[in-house]
Amino acid sequence: MAQPVRVVFLGGLGEIGRNCAAIDIDGRIMLIDCGLMFPDNDMAGIDLVLPDFTWLRENAHRVDGVVATHGHEDHIGAIGWLLDEMPLKVIGSPLTIGLAKNRIEERGHLKKASFIEVSDGDRIQVGPFDMEFFPVTHSVPHGYATAFHTPQGVILHSGDFKLDMTPVDGRLTDLAGIGHLATDDGIRLFLCDSTNAQSEGFSDSETSIGQNLEDVVRARAGRRLIVACFASHIHRVQQIANAVIAEGRTVVTMGRSMNKNVALARQMGLLDIPDNKLAKIEDVDRFDDGDVCIISTGSQGEPMAALARMSTGDNKFLQIKDGDCVILSSHPIPGNEHSVNAVIEGLLRRGAEVVDSTTHRVHATGHAKSEELKVMHSIVKPEWFIPVHGEYRHLVEHARLATRVGTPPERVVVCSDGDSVVLSDKGLKRGESVPAEYVYVHGTVGDLGEGVLDERRTLGTGGLVSAIVSLRIEGPHASLVGIPEIVSRGWVSGDEGDQIHKDAVRSVTDAVEDALAKGVRTRSDLEKLVRRTLGRFVSNRTRLRPAIVPVVLGAHE
Repeated sequence: MAQPVRVVFLGGLGEIGRNCAAIDIDGRIMLIDCGLMFPDNDMAGIDLVLPDFTWLRENAHRVDGVVATHGHEDHIGAIGWLLDEMPLKVIGSPLTIGLAKNRIEERGHLKKASFIEVSDGDRIQVGPFDMEFFPVTHSVPHGYATAFHTPQGVILHSGDFKLDMTPVDGRLTDLAGIGHLATDDGIRLFLCDSTNAQSEGFSDSETSIGQNLEDVVRARAGRRLIVACFASHIHRVQQIANAVIAEGRTVVTMGRSMNKNVALARQMGLLDIPDNKLAKIEDVDRFDDGDVCIISTGSQGEPMAALARMSTGDNKFLQIKDGDCVILSSHPIPGNEHSVNAVIEGLLRRGAEVVDSTTHRVHATGHAKSEELKVMHSIVKPEWFIPVHGEYRHLVEHARLATRVGTPPERVVVCSDGDSVVLSDKGLKRGESVPAEYVYVHGTVGDLGEGVLDERRTLGTGGLVSAIVSLRIEGPHASLVGIPEIVSRGWVSGDEGDQIHKDAVRSVTDAVEDALAKGVRTRSDLEKLVRRTLGRFVSNRTRLRPAIVPVVLGAHE
């Protein structure tokens, strides 16, 4: 009887982002990706959302490393945060590792990580993990599908992929290699990208976007161009550069990640922009409008990114003016639509023309659509299938697609964050769940709880009311010093508000004096009393639910 293999899902199943799973073999753990998620509009003040590392922290002594399937933030962006907890081997293509190093260095953890570079078709052994790497086409170069040769057969993880027959770099998804693996060894369990499972047909080739960009650029001769795209989308940056250089323009990059990624890709020979056609943003004003194109970060409406600052007039290097053309060579990630629309509104108000994927074909998805998924399933022919990477609706649709292509419905399992499965000689069954809550990051503060976010939502919708109570306690005697003070923000105002404040003072005063007469002296008991009394008054009088903050001075600890 072969040893069972466990797969644990820590993120990416039910949302776009936080992609993180774990393979548990012979008491050792190897992660597949460790990514972050950008916050939704209701996550007040939150900068990033991380996977829940509780289970990994508890098993840190068993964690060998992480396979980084490709260089997008939703797959590598949380590695630096996990290095806060434990040292890691990071395995991936040279470009993926280079992109990951940039983020890890920002966390100050380069010395806690060791790096293993792999190339197309490599098969390596790390501890009990026998891993084989198949090239796949995606919107960042050098992504991989990873086959884990385990005691329970092959577990194949697709990574993010599409079937682009004419990729910019000529590097095709290795369907032949995957097909050979499926025929010889068989695929026991298939984990596959579900992002576009609901989209019919085939995705556009990346090279088709190059021609469209050329047409847009040529039609705007003499005008200043700003193009926003993902900093990791090296092929898109190349096509933008090709289009504008052909029209005699110089490329200027803007945004920290764009500058770093362009420099890295040029150094690795993955991006071809001549030195005499690349300038720094500090020199942008020396070019005539028709002689320059700025390639910028911020295509997802990130508040602190270069494009968002342009939309508000807060960019120190570049001010939008009449006649500028801004091209958004991207599509909003689900949840970012509001932020992107706000940036577009700001750019239009400042006189720019905005070109995006709703009006021109200036973006192609990096994820396989339904017909491409069918092709992959028909090649892999897995014994068991679990859809990964996507919102829950994407996972459900991908599960349906798999059954239509031939996987028996009883062998298709839809999981959520925190689920685990155990693969054994008897088949696949669900295992014990693990913690998989959202972990919020605000500034340099990590691991903010859901309670903090709830408090922020309350402050944003109901305001705040605080009661400040001062006491004098001398032996057995206790009394109020003056009268309680009611301070509020975002609750009530005007003459009516003044009267409500006075009535609240009386309510709190009566409750505290009654408690003191009954011998209550401790701060915690009196704060609970004030919170309960004030909360009841606020609810009965205004039908509102602000945050209630009691402050009691002079009480016993």
